[in-house]
Amino acid sequence: GSGDGQGQILQRFPEKDWEDNPFPQGIELFCQPSGWQLFTERNPPTFFVAVLTDINSERHYCACFTFWEAVESAQPQSHSRNGEEEEEEPSSPVQPAQLFAPKSLVLVSRLDHAEVFRNSLGLIYTIYVDGLSVSLENVIGNLLTCTIPITGGAQ
Repeated sequence: GSGDGQGQILQRFPEKDWEDNPFPQGIELFCQPSGWQLFTERNPPTFFVAVLTDINSERHYCACFTFWEAVESAQPQSHSRNGEEEEEEPSSPVQPAQLFAPKSLVLVSRLDHAEVFRNSLGLIYTIYVDGLSVSLENVIGNLLTCTIPITGGAQ
């Protein structure tokens, strides 16, 4: 309709809030600062980090990796013929324009490691797009438990 939509959380890990780190409310608003819009072309993936500050003045780094997916048309095209509406047949040479919707992978952390966030979200994106038979729950669990060496420290 108007071209602007509203973001929706489709899946999150962990599924329930951690006692010491609740899920940021309204995070979907930060994923698309320009608004949730459909495009007629598939845009290249983007990455950015927003810093959210909570009521206790604690910083939360919100890394967003956004890519665009083709969306199915919700309504069949119709033509008016002799004053009557008819559904378009699949063999019709006129097809509706394909639209692409943004989808964001978001990582929220109290630590500021933008490059690690970019690489982690890029890995999740690659697994998702390539349709690999690895569950996202396992990938995220492995990422959360992996040790990141300190720069200049022991390996």
